[in-house]
Amino acid sequence: MDYQAVRHNMVENQIRPNRVTNAAVIDAMEEIPREKFVPEESAGIAYVDEAAAIGDGRYLMEPSLLARILQEANVSEDDLVLNIGCGTGYSAAVLAKISKAVVAVEENSGFAEKASALMVELGIDNAVIIEDSLADGYAKQAPYDVIVISGAVEEVPQMLLDQLVEGGRLVSVLTGGPIGKVVVTQKIGESISNIEAFDAGTPLLPGFRKEKAFEL
Repeated sequence: MDYQAVRHNMVENQIRPNRVTNAAVIDAMEEIPREKFVPEESAGIAYVDEAAAIGDGRYLMEPSLLARILQEANVSEDDLVLNIGCGTGYSAAVLAKISKAVVAVEENSGFAEKASALMVELGIDNAVIIEDSLADGYAKQAPYDVIVISGAVEEVPQMLLDQLVEGGRLVSVLTGGPIGKVVVTQKIGESISNIEAFDAGTPLLPGFRKEKAFEL
């Protein structure tokens, strides 16, 4: 299969029509070989615009959704980015192409190992994969200009918000209602603002369930 041609078709037929105009995001997604980040037997369908199963109930986010999220995050080449739930590393690899550096957190040891190996294979030297709890982020390298959560969550833990720089952005797919929403959260002083960007759905990440309120 000519994966380069398939990647180009993904950009032209999925990403651009989904109102993605950010040139850096488009170029990165046309460059990064998504087929390497899925199980070998799934490589032929890696560019279908659906969440791609990578095992253990985990998925890579749909290409068009990831592109829209990165556009909403407004990542610049000077930004330090925290990527939560990178799985086998696809989102981290794309982010590495459009930012200064990426710290990617993955709690599944097999995925983290594969992600690290793929960064080396692809010559990506500005992304580091950290094996740790997703909900904890990675405070040692904080604060971050941008935090991208690569999957749906019921709530964003305060611990992650605390790792944002002043004026920083966190982009997540929040679920819990009938329709999930991509939300851009910005830290301004002691205040947190949330802007709903668009409706979206993608598989849940583990460890982000909202605590149920106690009822008598």
